[in-house]
Amino acid sequence: MDVAISLNGEGLCMDLNSAELGKEYVISDVDTGGDEEMESFLFSLGCYSGEKITVVDKKRNLVVSIKDARYNIDPELAAAIHI
Repeated sequence: MDVAISLNGEGLCMDLNSAELGKEYVISDVDTGGDEEMESFLFSLGCYSGEKITVVDKKRNLVVSIKDARYNIDPELAAAIHI
């Protein structure tokens, strides 16, 4: 399993693929690499900096809980969400 970990000015940061099941995280950044469609989609889910997110299940895709709703997202989307 690849783990994307970087050190930013606020401390240790990792992408959502590395999150522990059931643990609540705060989104520190959403980095879509300039893909406006992906950024707009994630924003429509309530996925933006400062929002709380929990990984509920991991199989091929991740089931995440954001604002009392659950979404199934693929690893590419999860990699864009930094916690």
